[in-house]
Amino acid sequence: MENKKPPLATEIHLADLEKQLEGSLSWDSSSRLLYATDASVYKEMPLAVAVPKTKEDIQKIINFARENKTSIVPRAAGTSLAGQVVGNGIIVDISQEFTKILSLDTQNKTVWVEPGVIRDELNLYLKPYQLFFGPETSTSNRCMIGGMVGNNACGARSVIYGSTRDHLLEITGFLADGNQVTFGALTNEEFEEKCQGVNVVSPLEQAIYVQIKAILSSAENTHLIEQNFPKKSIPRRNTGYALDLLATSMPFKNSEEKFNFCKLIAGSEGTLFFSTAIKLNLVEALKPLAALICVHFDSINEALKANLEALKFQPNSVELIDHYILDCTKENLEQSKNRFFVKGDPKAILAIEFLRDTPEEIAQIAKEMEAQMRSKNLGHHFPIVYGEDTNKVWSLRKAGLGLLSNIPGDAKAVAVVEDTAVDVNDLPDFIEEFNAILKQRNLNCVHYAHAATGELHLRPILNLKTKEGTELFRTIATDIAHLVKKYKGSLSGEHGDGRLRAEFIPLMLGTEIYNLFLQIKHSWDPWNVFNPGKIVNSPPMDTHLRYTAGQTTAPIETYFDFSEQNGILAATEMCNGSGDCRKTEKSGGTMCPSYMATRNEKHTTRARANLLRETITHGSTENKFDSKALIEVLDLCLSCKGCKSECPSNVDMAKLKAETYQHYYQKNGINFRTLLIANTPKINQFFAAAPWLYNLSTKGILGTLIQKTTGFTTKRTLPLMHHITFEKWMEKHVQEGNFVHGTVYLYNDEFLNYYDVAIGQTAVKLLNRLGYQVILPKIGISGRTYLSKGMLKEAREIAEKNIIDFEKELPKTQVLIGIEPSAILSFRDEYPDLCRGDLKEKAKKIASRTLLIEEFIAQEIEHGRITSDQFTDKPERVRMHGHCFQKTLSSVVPLKKMLMLPKNYQVLNIPSGCCGMAGSFGYEKEHYSLSMKIGELVLFPAIRSEEKSTLIAASGTSCRHQIADGTKHEAQHPVVILYSALK
Repeated sequence: MENKKPPLATEIHLADLEKQLEGSLSWDSSSRLLYATDASVYKEMPLAVAVPKTKEDIQKIINFARENKTSIVPRAAGTSLAGQVVGNGIIVDISQEFTKILSLDTQNKTVWVEPGVIRDELNLYLKPYQLFFGPETSTSNRCMIGGMVGNNACGARSVIYGSTRDHLLEITGFLADGNQVTFGALTNEEFEEKCQGVNVVSPLEQAIYVQIKAILSSAENTHLIEQNFPKKSIPRRNTGYALDLLATSMPFKNSEEKFNFCKLIAGSEGTLFFSTAIKLNLVEALKPLAALICVHFDSINEALKANLEALKFQPNSVELIDHYILDCTKENLEQSKNRFFVKGDPKAILAIEFLRDTPEEIAQIAKEMEAQMRSKNLGHHFPIVYGEDTNKVWSLRKAGLGLLSNIPGDAKAVAVVEDTAVDVNDLPDFIEEFNAILKQRNLNCVHYAHAATGELHLRPILNLKTKEGTELFRTIATDIAHLVKKYKGSLSGEHGDGRLRAEFIPLMLGTEIYNLFLQIKHSWDPWNVFNPGKIVNSPPMDTHLRYTAGQTTAPIETYFDFSEQNGILAATEMCNGSGDCRKTEKSGGTMCPSYMATRNEKHTTRARANLLRETITHGSTENKFDSKALIEVLDLCLSCKGCKSECPSNVDMAKLKAETYQHYYQKNGINFRTLLIANTPKINQFFAAAPWLYNLSTKGILGTLIQKTTGFTTKRTLPLMHHITFEKWMEKHVQEGNFVHGTVYLYNDEFLNYYDVAIGQTAVKLLNRLGYQVILPKIGISGRTYLSKGMLKEAREIAEKNIIDFEKELPKTQVLIGIEPSAILSFRDEYPDLCRGDLKEKAKKIASRTLLIEEFIAQEIEHGRITSDQFTDKPERVRMHGHCFQKTLSSVVPLKKMLMLPKNYQVLNIPSGCCGMAGSFGYEKEHYSLSMKIGELVLFPAIRSEEKSTLIAASGTSCRHQIADGTKHEAQHPVVILYSALK
């Protein structure tokens, strides 16, 4: 693993800076590695990582960089695709502390925000005021306003809302000399005063006004700008600095538009200025009714011709989804649910959005547009999607970036020419030529995104681990730059130049314009402090790549089977840095609970994948996993499996963590607490004859002593063993009823057998009353405790035995029903990956024959064997919390369906992610506080807001304990609630 430290003298200076900051400053190897990449193909080790807490911190960091001849790289969510936040200076992460909405003016429809405010969360705040911040990127649930300004971001609805620049009114922050300044609209008189040094904070501020006046007062320069910048008919133009827009404002043109440096700062990628507060223009909320007409096509070219027809009907947006992305969604756990509107295997789909007042308006538009397209033989299927279902379509489209990482092998869809923009009328011809260039080089391309505004995201599939691939990376970039210039387009439509496209600015705009850019950079930042190497003076676009051409890594023998991903390294490399794991609890979902609670990059799935990739690729030890830094970064992964479904790339960090821990144990041994937790089923088996003795050890002074000495928190009570095991109870219990629906097989897992016996008893009685006889097959413990602690040797032995026993114990037509999600879903999730050969094939078949009890009952409802008539008419209010594995590997839909069997039960889902307990995690002393903090995000407040009479449903045993500890409210397993509702 790369471990170059800063020179000693620099370390001393950094230590001095650290003492001056209220925030944090880190320069250890692992911290720097976590920030060495973004969502691009680039990687460069920064000097240090700063997390400023105050504006004064930022000012001190700027002054330090200037005085020590280094640089700073402003960073928000780190979702940039052209390497904008990769650099060798000090990364300044504003995403943790600069997150406040400062003020709102509803009358004038403006808002002041700090740069770390997330775009979607701003709109949640604005919703009660019927206001809206328009630009909408595909990363809107985690991208931040500061990053949107830096990149001049736009998004799907840019045809009506334009880009961030169009809504940026004022901006406050620091110049390179460390002085704070505010930029906004100026009259001619105010502009001239600035040039004369009136009302300026420093000579540097005066100098930038004097310089821009000199540049734009030159008829030669303005002629060059007019001749060389992209066509004005192209709304998405992010190539270089926006001199063309300043040139058309007063005092340089007879224009009503006042001069405003915000036009230049937007899209400047942090190379000129460091913002601390941003004033935005707001628009009125969207029309109440949303609909998408999702037209299916047989080719990309056909779709692009249809796009021109669609634009005649004034849609709010038109987005393209090609067959590569559609194919990727088939295997993605989360996005496969969003394919409901897809018929067959179209080569492309246009999602054409209309926001109107009534369904009749939309129906009329759809009818006319379909007739128009069919008359020109465009499109073959025209489904209309309304209301909330439109969000599922947008989710599928937005997931495109991450989904592309799922393509097997080292060849990936690479962001090299993915941001080109041309006049929308030129788009069909441009794409035809584009694809012809790729075909000459035997390359395929992914096409998706913003058809309405002439910008498709175009990603050729390249292998950057080979010399040939890196050569093609440059060749394709050069060829397409010439093609874009031919159409007088913009090489960057929204994602910026960064270090990817900056090299081609002289080609695109001419050396004279590029020299003006150099002058602007030098005038604003004579010390080269702000994000050097972006837009101007960039290194070659094929240097500092994440992967080295020709690099090889010896295969690693693993306990889990990673063959479908071509090995554990490839499974880790599926993370492309898109940052979906940085979404917060306000966006919903489970991934990633520790990040949601801490907002620290170190605790994202992306950070864990980055460090694991680097450790495997560059680690110097024989055992590639023998790294304390790696274990430290993985420590706060709760193994919730949210990433397995919610990460578009399906990066299964729980699986990667478990594999890492097993290899780490082989070199370093296993600590006592880990052995204790993993072997809990064996301990319970020992105490089964005298459960009172076990329970005694969990209480009072003895219990406290044991908890302290073993590393468990004393702020929780440990679960108590039942006075009889479920197995023994079943042996004695006589089942009664008319078993008209035959037999069901109930899995007696390690939690049910020793702790949740009462729930098992209720489940048996419920199933009996509903017409099913219950059999307990002789299948052993699930191995969940071993899996959760990374003891995969033991887990594999358990899995292999259980698969054999499953075949012996269950007839081939029967399924195995489970009460505890984490146990029964082991058969579905880990078992096929733990096994090899014939056992693996058997495990795959068995996986489809395992059901949560909620899934089984929902299935029986579908078949009409269980009906509402069997349950009470009494009204009840139920709030349900789904187990993490249930959400990821199954769904909470069957749970809700089951709980709604009683006709007057009002069942509402709690939009919580992970409860925070995560098996033993919340019991461990060092994790207790974080565990409770996760619970406080959504789950605890939602339960506390309910009346005491509200029933709380939670399938997971850990979830129920967490709810009890965090709210003092008893949560019940859904089968208990349902049994109580029987007539």
